[in-house]
Amino acid sequence: MDDQQTRARQFRALHLPGEPLILVNAWDALSARLVAAAGARAVATTSAGVAWSRGAPDGDALARDTAVDVIRRVADAVRVPVTADIESGYGDSPAEVAETITAVLAAGAVGVNVEDSRHDGGGPLRPVDEQVARLAAVRATADRAGIPLYVNARVDTCLRGAGGVPETVARAEAYLAAGADGIFVPGTVAPETVAALAAAIPAPLNVLAGPGAPPIAELARLGVARVSIGPAVAEVAYAVAQRAAAEVLGAGTYGALTGGLDFDALNELMRD
Repeated sequence: MDDQQTRARQFRALHLPGEPLILVNAWDALSARLVAAAGARAVATTSAGVAWSRGAPDGDALARDTAVDVIRRVADAVRVPVTADIESGYGDSPAEVAETITAVLAAGAVGVNVEDSRHDGGGPLRPVDEQVARLAAVRATADRAGIPLYVNARVDTCLRGAGGVPETVARAEAYLAAGADGIFVPGTVAPETVAALAAAIPAPLNVLAGPGAPPIAELARLGVARVSIGPAVAEVAYAVAQRAAAEVLGAGTYGALTGGLDFDALNELMRD
């Protein structure tokens, strides 16, 4: 068994209801190394952070090759398993999504998120049969490559306010039948909804957390198997850049620059 297969199996085993895998999403090699150095058992990319760092908005606007280049850099930077947020698959057809998966596997990732919105939060939900075909292409491509890729199917019903728990569960079941391994439901952290989803979906449940969400310990008690932070860390980092720029260009002072990480420590972290 090669290293990528080993990492894939390790990553799959980390999804335990009640003992959630915690993913602090990275967007480049340095943020990935910082997350890994903090003790993360795996590293996930954030599609929004990756897109912003490469000069594009989130929402299927980034070129596939650009996205895959970042995934490769992240996977090369850390020793833990890497799972990639590939938005809706960087392709209009199942065949094009399959091409994306081939490239993502070659880049070293062992997991993917694939969403069922046409654009991230801004477009309509895909018809179930259309998304099923796309997920089946993901599964078949990974199986042909001999990599037990963890396919995390994102269901955007709660994010879009479309259908609630019954529609979410129905989509989840269809996606699992198509080859997905886990279900990601962003857009809700309400305890009663999370508990209902965890009980009804016969697969590991992933939720998106951050300020205002229940603590991870409570999410664990509700049966969650995976907790993602999404673009939140990137948003905070860019907020610091905005405050620092406004202060230096405005008042001419440097208060926003205090508390930064040490230059030499960051430089050392990036040495092989």
